[in-house]
Amino acid sequence: MKKYFINPDKKQYKANLHSHTLLSDGKLTPEQMKNAYKEKGYSILSITDHERPKNHSYLNDDDFLTITGYEAYVRPSEECIYDLYGPEIHINLFAKKPDNEAYICYNKAYCKYIKDLSEHDKLNKVGSTETRRYTAQYINKFIKTAVDNGYLVSYNHPVWSMEEEERVLSYENIFSLEIDNYGCFQTNATEYSGALYDKLLRKGRRWACHGGDDNHNIRPLDSVYSDSFGAFTMIMPEKFDYDGVIAAMEKGEMYSSTGPEIYEISIEGDTVHIESSAAKQIILYTGSKGPKFVIAPDGETITSADLKVDSRAEYFRICVVDEKARKASSRGFFKDEW
Repeated sequence: MKKYFINPDKKQYKANLHSHTLLSDGKLTPEQMKNAYKEKGYSILSITDHERPKNHSYLNDDDFLTITGYEAYVRPSEECIYDLYGPEIHINLFAKKPDNEAYICYNKAYCKYIKDLSEHDKLNKVGSTETRRYTAQYINKFIKTAVDNGYLVSYNHPVWSMEEEERVLSYENIFSLEIDNYGCFQTNATEYSGALYDKLLRKGRRWACHGGDDNHNIRPLDSVYSDSFGAFTMIMPEKFDYDGVIAAMEKGEMYSSTGPEIYEISIEGDTVHIESSAAKQIILYTGSKGPKFVIAPDGETITSADLKVDSRAEYFRICVVDEKARKASSRGFFKDEW
């Protein structure tokens, strides 16, 4: 019997789940951000300003939906001093209800990007207000507080953050890894975290994966240095409304991309079938040294593949690579799901 993980009959909605505006250190207003992304064919936008939860549902229309959220972070310095050569952690908090603007573990040192502290001070502050500590114990406590107060929590830009893999593996209650971050890719060309994601999956961490621009728009939208429109998430909700989109995200019914689209992932017996936009390579990762793959001949592209999962595999995930080396990455699908 065929099992679908991405059903070709299910509509996909393009989303940017990581962005910044004038409310923190971005250069566009929320209205300008909405207009720019809608014009580019996006249906979903989460404005995740630093330490600034904000309900932007006033921007919603029949074809466009905003997800309430914000980006929180912890640095080794108690004074929140930025260290170009040191690790830190950034996480996105996505509110499961649009009117949830709870501010988790308030700490004034981290509010340096906030433009209007008078409005910020009116927020509902929950959790400990102790000095943020860069320890796994404190960070897990922070994440648990966010989850208990109605947020989905994602782990952002692992390459840029420079955290040791064992530290990342120690985090709990994360729902998704930002496997693609375009803003960081524009500066270091390495912000794709497929190897880390496989290590998480091999360790049994059932995180989803997604992509986001993390755009601040310091440069114009039409500049080659622009940090917009480069990494996105395709989300497949049962219904296009706030509850439907959040439910799809929480269940991992989404995938990350910097270009290609995945139209179908299904399995029948031990054979995985993939349908995609034009690709140079389609890869099936299973946590082994030998992933299965097909490659298009020179000058040609492929749009489908049938690849076998070996009996020892505990999970598989799909990666579609186009002729410009842009990738689309599915989440990991575990054996008990098929």
